[in-house]
Amino acid sequence: MSNGYYDLRIPGKLAPYEQDVITMRSKGITYQKIHEHICQKGYTGTVASLRMFMQKERTHLKRLAADEKEAVEYIPRKYFCQLIYKELEHVNGLTQEQYKITIKKYPILEQIYELLREFHRIVFSQKSDEIDSWIMSAQSLQLEELDTYINGLKADIEAVKNSIQYKYNNGLAEGSVNKIKLAKRIMYGRSGFHLLKSKILLNEYYYQIN
Repeated sequence: MSNGYYDLRIPGKLAPYEQDVITMRSKGITYQKIHEHICQKGYTGTVASLRMFMQKERTHLKRLAADEKEAVEYIPRKYFCQLIYKELEHVNGLTQEQYKITIKKYPILEQIYELLREFHRIVFSQKSDEIDSWIMSAQSLQLEELDTYINGLKADIEAVKNSIQYKYNNGLAEGSVNKIKLAKRIMYGRSGFHLLKSKILLNEYYYQIN
């Protein structure tokens, strides 16, 4: 079976930069960053063209795999997303072998996973000073999405360190605020202060006697 049209397509604006796009995407770099990079080299096309190219490239690779009758395994992204809050051995649908094969092809995933595990350790270590070195390590990856999160941490770093260092938190206060918000939503925001107060006090009384 021939893959003719894709292989023989007329070169466009992106042709000189196609390998750059493929390589940078394999490292997890965003389309916006890729676009900025190749524009500096002379590219004059749009970000949308990069996305369209990669979609065609992935379709092309799948077709090649089918033609060569090689077994190609695609692992759904949702399984890797579960690594955010689960240990690898507790993620159904993702084996140790699959993980090793994937990070061999995309090393950036292993760096992110190790960074995640280290962050989890620091949060429960009560050693707040360690968050500074973690932030430096995270910034070294130069990932746009991660940088956004880091900027949020740095903007309120004192509160972040306190939450690591001390065991107590404002969970009780937040729970009470959420109950008040829920009561207000149930009444579609039409309650005045006195009616809302009465409803909250009535609910508290109900829970006390039951």
